[in-house]
Amino acid sequence: MRKLNPSHISAIIDMGNHQNPFIGHLSIKIKDIGVGFSVLEVDVENKHRNLYGYIHGGVYASLIDTATFWAAYGEIDEDAGMVTLELKVNYLSAIEAGKILVNGKSIKVGRTIALAEATITDIEGKTLAHGTSTLLLTPGRQTINQALNKIGLKSIPPKFIE
Repeated sequence: MRKLNPSHISAIIDMGNHQNPFIGHLSIKIKDIGVGFSVLEVDVENKHRNLYGYIHGGVYASLIDTATFWAAYGEIDEDAGMVTLELKVNYLSAIEAGKILVNGKSIKVGRTIALAEATITDIEGKTLAHGTSTLLLTPGRQTINQALNKIGLKSIPPKFIE
């Protein structure tokens, strides 16, 4: 069985936290990624709120989309990417401020489709939202390093240790 390269994961987390414009815009912090899981966190700020002062539903959706992607990432081939086909979000409770945690988990990663879920909680563990994502795998399209080079970023270590 292939083993994820810790240097690759560290580089992906660093890149996601410091060079991904969308993740940076939402102030998402990728805390951990592994085979079948991801952990994110966000300190809710004014930019995350709707006109009523609560977190915007689009923030929850973006967090679930991001966490499910990274949860499945460790199980796909090095030359494959993923595209979200469907995103389902259950909004369970609003929050005005504080730290929120997002735990992603892959449910099944096949040859062409992956299914993953994510749960968003506050710091006390209260569930705020839950969602699932169906992802289309794009095997053979390009490696992560080919994609990074296209946008002017440096290459990172290989994804797997053989």
